[in-house]
Amino acid sequence: MDQDNTSEDETVGPSEDPYEDEMPRLPPGLSEAEAAEVLWNVRAQRRQASPDLPETVTRLTASDGSLLYLVGTAHFSDSSKQDVSMTIRAVQPDVVVVELCQYRVSMLKMDEVTLLKEAKDINLEKVQQAIKQNGLMSGLMQILLLKVSAHITEQLGMAPGGEFREAFKEAGRVPFCKFHLGDRPIPVTFKRAIAALSMWQKARLAWGLCFLSDPISKEDVEKCKQKDLLEQTMLEMIGEFPALHQTIVAERDIYLTHTLRQAARCVEAPPNAQKVPAVVVGVVGMGHVPGIEKNWEKELNIQEIMSVAPPSRLNRVMVTVMKGAVIGVVGYACYRVGGSLGRALLSLPSVKSLLETIKPPPPA
Repeated sequence: MDQDNTSEDETVGPSEDPYEDEMPRLPPGLSEAEAAEVLWNVRAQRRQASPDLPETVTRLTASDGSLLYLVGTAHFSDSSKQDVSMTIRAVQPDVVVVELCQYRVSMLKMDEVTLLKEAKDINLEKVQQAIKQNGLMSGLMQILLLKVSAHITEQLGMAPGGEFREAFKEAGRVPFCKFHLGDRPIPVTFKRAIAALSMWQKARLAWGLCFLSDPISKEDVEKCKQKDLLEQTMLEMIGEFPALHQTIVAERDIYLTHTLRQAARCVEAPPNAQKVPAVVVGVVGMGHVPGIEKNWEKELNIQEIMSVAPPSRLNRVMVTVMKGAVIGVVGYACYRVGGSLGRALLSLPSVKSLLETIKPPPPA
């Protein structure tokens, strides 16, 4: 997703608070080049040379002098939204990069009420979609993680991704600012994560996610912005599932670093297209900040973290067993409700779609 903000619709003029400024209304009769130069100068005037930023912001410099302001956030935090807004308004970036991929872009377009409803409503259609998109095992694991997200949503009464929606909104107010999705596609992450776990680890993880019920407060969420506390939590998780940490955290650190470095390249300044260092704001979970700092100046191989190994023979056997179990449950349900009702159940689009999803492949 690439949002190029050069709109002339909204008005701006000198105001007591420059942060209230929107896109300026240009005088009539300007050529395209003249309009671009005016907008460029407006942004230059708004950009603070030495901004006073929140302590959650880390500043990194690229080899060409481009600057990255990396905002570490907690995904269910109101104060993280404020940190993002303050940073973008202060530095007036050329590019904003967020920890989302194309499979989660809908999070930017839904309002809070809709997102709260979606997060709490895990239905058969969502299960089918997850299985189709990621395969049976990865799809079921995604549903379990959605359950965790729904648990947090219900506890806090707050939809996830508020900091990303804030970044999208603020980027739209900055002349020439582009908006990039910086995360690895979620199907790749889930498939690599599942492939890295043994069957016993998968069972333990699923059990823990199924029975998650610990209360969560907004104070707990804010603690996730404290690097030392977060690192301690990460170490505990590594002890339980080191392979899971590698695929879900460490590999995505590498991918996010790659996309942030791609964004932090010199840009062309009007009117003569002179190359100047870029200013980039990255919005990522606080847990990714140390990894991005560590990888910032390293040579990175993205291809090796994008491949998915074929399933082992044992995994294929287990998947076949699970498919058979699901078909057996549907068949038993049809038997219990009787012939006519059973046929009606089988005729439902959601059930037909699920059966199509889990149908064994035809013999070679």
